[in-house]
Amino acid sequence: MKKIAFITGATSGIGEAIAKMLASDYALIICGRRVERLEKLADALRAKTDVYALTFDVSDSKTVNTAIDSLPSQWQDIQILVNNAGNAHGRAPIHEGDLADWDAMIDSNLKGLLYVTRAITPGMVKKKSGDIINIGSIAGKEVYPDGNVYCASKFGVDAAIKGMRIDLNPYGIRVVGIHPGLVETEFSVVRFKGDKDKSESVYKGITPLYANDIAETVKFVVDRPPHVTIADITIFPTAQASSTIVNRQL
Repeated sequence: MKKIAFITGATSGIGEAIAKMLASDYALIICGRRVERLEKLADALRAKTDVYALTFDVSDSKTVNTAIDSLPSQWQDIQILVNNAGNAHGRAPIHEGDLADWDAMIDSNLKGLLYVTRAITPGMVKKKSGDIINIGSIAGKEVYPDGNVYCASKFGVDAAIKGMRIDLNPYGIRVVGIHPGLVETEFSVVRFKGDKDKSESVYKGITPLYANDIAETVKFVVDRPPHVTIADITIFPTAQASSTIVNRQL
């Protein structure tokens, strides 16, 4: 079997694109909550590589551990972990925020990343080898209006990435943070709770990034020779200069 890559949030968008991008070189463990989508992707990828599908919610530590512990022995030697799962839920000033939205973002974006990392890194530490690729956000670098708790969760991700890089350095494990700006995926549809007009307005007047742009970056990072770590990358579409400055041709 090829070396194994473990990808969370693989049922759509960036995670799905990463799975497709890595399929030529790696056996894949693809993870997500939507069973039908996960199985459809697994079936498609099996034309290129060995695939194992795991259905669990990253925000539930018990199901994370149960799922990863259930892996057959031949699937346990994970070389690459891609922490991609996460979402934004709503936008509102701090005094009007929905507590359920806050919990969902902190649980999936930050705690979920930590739960999966905690479950997989002991194996990497034991063999003193591995790559951990974390998909963050420009929201983890710059705060913007009405993004308070989402930004807080992504700032936490950025801090966690830096911390794990320090802690895992003695074991030869490469830790990478990839922080995209505007990427056109289902992200905005989820954030605006299915309001397509609002979600489409996010990308109006620009050519945004696409999921495959991020997948290509992941492939570039993992293909570097062992002595090279691309530690931290921020990726914008050309029309974007910061979290709030976007050159829209309207």
